[in-house]
Amino acid sequence: MNDQNTLDANKALLQRWFDEVWNQRRSETIDELFDAGGVAHGLSDDPENPIKGPAGFKPFHATFCGAFPNIQVNVEDMIAEGDKVAARCSVSGQHQGDHLGVAASNAPILFHGMAIVRNEKGKIVEAWNTFDFLTMNRQIGAI
Repeated sequence: MNDQNTLDANKALLQRWFDEVWNQRRSETIDELFDAGGVAHGLSDDPENPIKGPAGFKPFHATFCGAFPNIQVNVEDMIAEGDKVAARCSVSGQHQGDHLGVAASNAPILFHGMAIVRNEKGKIVEAWNTFDFLTMNRQIGAI
């Protein structure tokens, strides 16, 4: 399970997720890379009800891209072991949309986070996300 080709493929999948889904804002890539039964923990307001599948993830993605149309996720570090990949990221952009329930402030954002993703058969099947949304909310004037 730890052969280098598998580890490299798992890392490439996560890098592609950040590049295409977030930096290029390609929502169609969500269907391609996120398993229909996939679960994304740490992104919903209710920890007991994580985001499930592409249909559940797309509204989250649309909200964020609407609020930050120039969002950029930069992968600072990536580590792979077995079927999991961990990425440390920085997120930047400008708050230009009202999509988070806060009027567009045009404020720049810069916050950090980490994701651990489990891949199966070339798709993300589970993800654990810890991003500093508190800092982001302070930067846009939500709190």
